[in-house]
Amino acid sequence: MALDDRTIGSRFDRKREKEDQVKAGLPGEDEAPLPPPVQPIHKSGQEVGRNDPCPCGSGKKYKKCCAKK
Repeated sequence: MALDDRTIGSRFDRKREKEDQVKAGLPGEDEAPLPPPVQPIHKSGQEVGRNDPCPCGSGKKYKKCCAKK
């Protein structure tokens, strides 16, 4: 049973197309579409340094007050 050249060529082309889709990260025909990209989370405000006054208002340094919690 010999396969003719057209069958082998078309199988090779389909395989190459599928590999290209996988490399590009694209969904196939039977797969769900890709979700939208996720936005990075940015902190609002600055972090309190170890030697900064504690934000709780105690007057102590942050490292001696609320950093231990």
